[in-house]
Amino acid sequence: MTPPVFSHGSLRLYLLSLLDESPRHGYELIQALSDRFGGTYSPSAGTIYPRLAKLEDEGLVTKTTVGRKSVYAITDAGRAELRDRASELDEIESQVTDSLRRMADEVRAGVSQAMRSLRADLAAAAREAKQEAQTTSRSAGHDQDADPRAESRVALREAEIVLNEFRQQVRADLRQAVMRAGIPDRAVAELRAGLARVRSDMLGRLGR
Repeated sequence: MTPPVFSHGSLRLYLLSLLDESPRHGYELIQALSDRFGGTYSPSAGTIYPRLAKLEDEGLVTKTTVGRKSVYAITDAGRAELRDRASELDEIESQVTDSLRRMADEVRAGVSQAMRSLRADLAAAAREAKQEAQTTSRSAGHDQDADPRAESRVALREAEIVLNEFRQQVRADLRQAVMRAGIPDRAVAELRAGLARVRSDMLGRLGR
């Protein structure tokens, strides 16, 4: 998937808009950009800091050292440029939205293909497990006492297949949630609690 690329001068203006929201140090600006793109795009320090240095040289931002960090803040001149180029900033926001929609479509297409491939692999694995059990049963003369764990091995294989499919489906759901509006704070905790309940119930059925 191709990451979004700001057109010439757009990233510079977008950085000013982020600093107009609040002062930030370099890493916070990188993180803010990553958040705007749902984690699908994260500019490097080599991309951000030279632009910040140029903005400082032009008097559009100031830099203050706080401990080991340099905090950047927009100046009145920077706000004036934002006002003068408000229509350009609106266009950049539209481009960001279009990029997110395009990437969401690519993610959905990739997930759909991956799920189709996974289901085919799982079906093949299930058939192999059953064939293996049947072969073992025939070689033992259909004597279940010869290998009483044969059915259990098949059940284990099928359980592994179910778990792998569940993992892939939840992973796809989470990725799509990131692209849409983000993952709610409680979602992961509730997932963990739900899985713990399922495991506890399973252990009870297994007599443990």
